[in-house]
Amino acid sequence: MTALTASQINFYQQNGYLAPIDIFTVDEASKLYTTFRRLENDHGESLLGYGRNNAHQVLPLFDQIAHHPSILDVIESLIGPNILVAGTTLFVKEPEQRGFISWHQDARYNGLKPYNWVTAWLALTEVTKENGCMYMWPESHLDGQRDHVDTFGEDNLLTRGQTVKDVPEDNIVPIELRPGQLSVHHPWVVHGSGHNKSNQRRVGFAIQSYIGTEVEQRFGKTYAQLARGHDDYNHHFLVSRASGVMVDDEVATWHDANKALREVLYHDAEKLGKY
Repeated sequence: MTALTASQINFYQQNGYLAPIDIFTVDEASKLYTTFRRLENDHGESLLGYGRNNAHQVLPLFDQIAHHPSILDVIESLIGPNILVAGTTLFVKEPEQRGFISWHQDARYNGLKPYNWVTAWLALTEVTKENGCMYMWPESHLDGQRDHVDTFGEDNLLTRGQTVKDVPEDNIVPIELRPGQLSVHHPWVVHGSGHNKSNQRRVGFAIQSYIGTEVEQRFGKTYAQLARGHDDYNHHFLVSRASGVMVDDEVATWHDANKALREVLYHDAEKLGKY
């Protein structure tokens, strides 16, 4: 069991995040990354743009990560025993890439309410300040929703380039991870990440998000998987786990899921972004 301790839970509740959490060894993470590289060689074009979303529905590698018992133990400590996987995202920053993620709150645009859910972020490579690690604004979740401005910035890896202004730079905390380590953060914590200034790739896999089964989608439709426990609410369209690599009928459902996700994320936007 990798359930969180009372001290870890208290830290998360007070600060809005927790890291690092050991899930895989460095060797195990290296094997996961090697498998990812093979999948990129075979299916890389499919994983670009909004194809970076919900890859767990069509690639067993990411299905196994999203449903890994050690990660689910962590999540159960925070949201309870009945858990849905409501989406995943691949975040790849190439060496010396200008791409960044502006300051934002996950709950602002994804329509999930009540807020009994958590985002998990697994490092598949070394994640450092130099190559663009996440930064958290501790305790920023305690004040709930903050104003965002949609920038649609060219180098911004978020859907709309949504940005929280006036983040106190002297209060933020870098989340550096070795391969195989996990971070988790609250729906309302303000976070972001910078450019990759190094000559190494930075690859992370985010489960956005693990939600309690009572959580509803207010802006559209969510394609979800039951990860643990039972679902007495049936708020979402439940899909099966990946049975193989890019299986035709699962790919069709994956495309439907990503179209539905775009409708949610852009529900009140003036235009569509590239993700």
